[in-house]
Amino acid sequence: MSLLARLAPHLPYVRRYARALTGDQTTGDHYVRVALEALAAGERSLDVNLSPRVALYRVFHAIWLSSGAQLEARRDDASSLADDASQRLMRIAPRSRQAFLLTALEGFTPTEASQILDCDFTEVERLISEAQSEIDAELATDVLIIEDEPVIAADIEALVRELGHDVIDIAATRGEAVEAVSRRTPGLVLADIQLADGSSGIDAVKDILARLDVPVIFITAFPERLLTGERPEPTFLITKPFQPETVKAAIGQALFFHPRRTQKAA
Repeated sequence: MSLLARLAPHLPYVRRYARALTGDQTTGDHYVRVALEALAAGERSLDVNLSPRVALYRVFHAIWLSSGAQLEARRDDASSLADDASQRLMRIAPRSRQAFLLTALEGFTPTEASQILDCDFTEVERLISEAQSEIDAELATDVLIIEDEPVIAADIEALVRELGHDVIDIAATRGEAVEAVSRRTPGLVLADIQLADGSSGIDAVKDILARLDVPVIFITAFPERLLTGERPEPTFLITKPFQPETVKAAIGQALFFHPRRTQKAA
């Protein structure tokens, strides 16, 4: 089996992870591309003792540490990310973010994360704890949930409130979502794709983003509709059925990186 065939099923997800880690689709895709080029050129190789997915992420991290970590730290006055999120990045060490995202967003076990990061299990647990504490202390905002399944919506609402955020509304259709935003401005949107009346959560988000600069997390059973390689793609995408810690991780990262996030109303 060719290298491309072995890695193809995992590429959309390592791209998702790279975007979440860096806070930017273009930057994240650049790091993934460099890693693949290194593999193709024989400059790096997959560890045959690891699963292809774990081995791919391990190579990505080797590349990120040797070049990406330095590139991420550069200042670019034209970038709102550099002006805002980079200051928050200075307060959360990249290593802690990596461990947190690998386990909470990508679903790796702490053991797998330790293999990817080339450190021991205890170190991974410490890094995860540090990142979670920093993220939770940093953030609080108003959240709009776009979800047509009442039970799922209630579960998401409980997670959001547990993190200290307020839920301004739960919309089951595209029209309800747009109306909710007209009444109160959210600092974060959590959106399903397939809604109650046959309308699309993707269209609802497009309507909202045409009016507001707000981070969006898609929570859907149809991730393939969004991971197409076309732009713009969502930086944050969670597949149903989801794990609570995955949602919490994505919320923290989305708010952490967004340059103009709205604080929770007093």
